[in-house]
Amino acid sequence: MPRIACGAFMLESNGHSPLATREEFAANFIGAGDELRADWESEHPRCPVCLSGFVEKMTATGAWTPLPLYAATVAASGPVEHGFFLEVVAQLEERLRKAMPLDGVFLSLHGGAIGEKEPDPEGVVLERVRAIVGKDVPILATLDLHANVSDKMVRNADVLVGYLTNPHVDMFDRGSECAVLMRELLTGTKATAAMVKLPFIPPSVAQNTKSGPYADIIAYGQSRIDKRVMNVSVLSGFSLGDCEKNGMSVTVTTRNDAALARTLATEIARKTWDDRKRYIPRLTTLEDATRMAKACGEDPTKPALLFADVADNPGGGGRGNTVWILESFYKAGVQGALLGIVNDPALAAEARRLGIGAKFHARFNRDETHHLSGKFEADAEVVGLHEGSIIGKRGISAGHTISLGQMALLNVGGIRVVVVSIRQQCKDIAMFECFGIDIAKARSVIVKSRGHFRAAFDIFFPDDRIIEVDVPGLTTPILTRVPYKKVPRPIYPLDPEMQWTPAP
Repeated sequence: MPRIACGAFMLESNGHSPLATREEFAANFIGAGDELRADWESEHPRCPVCLSGFVEKMTATGAWTPLPLYAATVAASGPVEHGFFLEVVAQLEERLRKAMPLDGVFLSLHGGAIGEKEPDPEGVVLERVRAIVGKDVPILATLDLHANVSDKMVRNADVLVGYLTNPHVDMFDRGSECAVLMRELLTGTKATAAMVKLPFIPPSVAQNTKSGPYADIIAYGQSRIDKRVMNVSVLSGFSLGDCEKNGMSVTVTTRNDAALARTLATEIARKTWDDRKRYIPRLTTLEDATRMAKACGEDPTKPALLFADVADNPGGGGRGNTVWILESFYKAGVQGALLGIVNDPALAAEARRLGIGAKFHARFNRDETHHLSGKFEADAEVVGLHEGSIIGKRGISAGHTISLGQMALLNVGGIRVVVVSIRQQCKDIAMFECFGIDIAKARSVIVKSRGHFRAAFDIFFPDDRIIEVDVPGLTTPILTRVPYKKVPRPIYPLDPEMQWTPAP
């Protein structure tokens, strides 16, 4: 039976957000050894979905010995605190050595992490793993579609498998794909990979894979997979990762054909570059959004609308607490609106202490110091409380446990606001429905999310009733507003007149 070690390190780092600490990871998921095994075997795991997919498919395709290493995962945040990153690497190395000898290694990685001191955390992880297991043991890893891929990552992995969908509803499938490829490599097949990095940062809201330029290039890449080509991953990169490895990348893995891998990666990269001007964000002003929401509240015959606060997406490192939409809707007297989820532990704790039915003066962001979050105060009523552990119903978190800490539902002048204590993006309808809310009856819904909400809220809001609002925040898709310091230049669209041709 092949002995396969399994682990995970998941972080998407916004270079301008506060550091991601050990405490923040622990509030999401840290597991090692038997604890990690028990989680992936549970009905509603907290470990990465890719890891669940890999384990299930390996089990379905034959006997094997899974050896759980270590997993540390968190939603998007800032650069990882250096001390904790050293702990992650040390845990993986120590447990890997104890697990030897091995026939293979699988890692669920994000690919978009940066560190307080280390610019390429995933590259370091893969390099350290390779140094321990040797050159002949296959190492496979999944990568988020928003991975900023480095040469070091490609050199030290046999196959890197990127997500194909945005919203990321194929994470389980990509883990399963890694299991199938692992079985093939265990029979002696040799993998050869090539990567082409593009000087191109596509805006986050232009990366939908349902339709548009990104959908087209991913479909083209998948059409090139055949008996010689194992995997094609066109990874958009994480636009807010202020680092030298920022930018789109194309990785191609072949069955021992280095020339083909390079040629195909270059072809796809050139095709991607030629389409770069199609990646254009189209946002709605706050004034227009407020007017639309007020009209929905006043006229029940109008179709309800969903307003996406794309600039304050916790899934991209946003604080999840900006007040700009809430303040504007409140001042305009918008009625029948839902807002979620707002990260404000102090406010959630106060609501719990006061209890359901209490009326009080709510102070949003009393403890927040980031200037983009803003402050807002208004009279409110506590209309619901929840302990904060929920099971995802639809989309990227379906079936998995989501931890939100203490939760409160407040009525603020006719706007119901879901307040949480652990920062997460609004990616699942369960975040409202846990309070008994019927989303179908809302006249407008505001979600703090860039796009993953689409896979959960689509049963209520088709694309033509989704409004992406232009407000301040750490995850703005208007890249000229991002205070980049470390991205390589020139790079499109920051340098719109630049020219580029991939090296042969």
